[in-house]
Amino acid sequence: MAAQSAAIFFWVLKWDNLKLKVVQSPALKPSNIFEHWREAPMLKNIAVLVKTAIKRMPKKVFITGASGCVGHYLIEMLLEKTDYELYLLVRDCRKLQINLSDRPNVHIIEDSMQNIGNYGELLKTMEFVVSTAAGWGGDEAFVVNRDKTIELFSSLDPNVCERAIYFSTASILDSHNQIIPEAGKFGTAYIASKHACLETLENSIIRDRLITVFPTLVFGGADDKPYSHLSRGLKDILKYVPYARFLKTDGSFHFIHAIDISQIVTHLLTTPTLPKSPARLVLGMARLTAQDLIAQFCEHLNLKVRWQLEITPFILDTVIKLFRIEVAEWDRFCIAQRHFTYDVVSPETFGLISKYPRLANLLNEV
Repeated sequence: MAAQSAAIFFWVLKWDNLKLKVVQSPALKPSNIFEHWREAPMLKNIAVLVKTAIKRMPKKVFITGASGCVGHYLIEMLLEKTDYELYLLVRDCRKLQINLSDRPNVHIIEDSMQNIGNYGELLKTMEFVVSTAAGWGGDEAFVVNRDKTIELFSSLDPNVCERAIYFSTASILDSHNQIIPEAGKFGTAYIASKHACLETLENSIIRDRLITVFPTLVFGGADDKPYSHLSRGLKDILKYVPYARFLKTDGSFHFIHAIDISQIVTHLLTTPTLPKSPARLVLGMARLTAQDLIAQFCEHLNLKVRWQLEITPFILDTVIKLFRIEVAEWDRFCIAQRHFTYDVVSPETFGLISKYPRLANLLNEV
């Protein structure tokens, strides 16, 4: 018995890059460990301690686009709700408006997505990845949104990575959450590059743990966070409401606030269950019509809506031709589409509470 117990000590536990390895001494064969299991309570205790240590080790999350609007809300929420180690890829550290100096579990990597290949070894150690980075136009859109994003997800180790969340755009989907070919044919560089990336990712080595989120119209921002494109322009939009209230058109859409996106993503990174693969989650509040939009704007500004001139597709097309307005193919497609509605999920889908369920909630902060 003493000899058997002593032999157990020849099994050495090593930590290599945060992965547990058991190194066997030549004095003990693997089969002997199991033969003497009942006679070696010390080994049982070691196993329990090792399992407990592994469970207590904080998960590692690699986040791209961390200095953006959604990135700021997500960082704050992960720091509040989890003990995860955060690795933040930012192009310019000065754009980070959160004080992270007293956060030893936050690691800032100042670099661009173009150089994501330099972090292949680090990416192999990540349990979670959240890719929010985006190029908005020109050649950069295809480099960042397609080529480098595919390289990022291809660098993950399937034996380590538990969940990979990819931010796409709802613009590439139809009302049934299926990919529309028009997005790839004549979408803007941003939309076409997102369209090109998705199919590759859904057939990659991590496809069974890939979750693609498709934000609808994104609002968000504050004094200590950058504003989204829509929120930045909200004050200017309100200037035209006194005139727009006399117009009526047919159309509908969804919106979502960045803090509610962060609620959903944080839930996806902490829940033990994965959505069915391929997981496509369109993020948005309840459908809002163009008339609902005008009504809520007018309510906010204490304006009344009386008679309205209906702007039909025929009238719109006539105006375009009469004034010789140049309209791109994608814009024509959107004008004809008019209804940008999907099968959406919101915080309530996951048992959470939305911070901004109505447009009126957003307007109160303008």
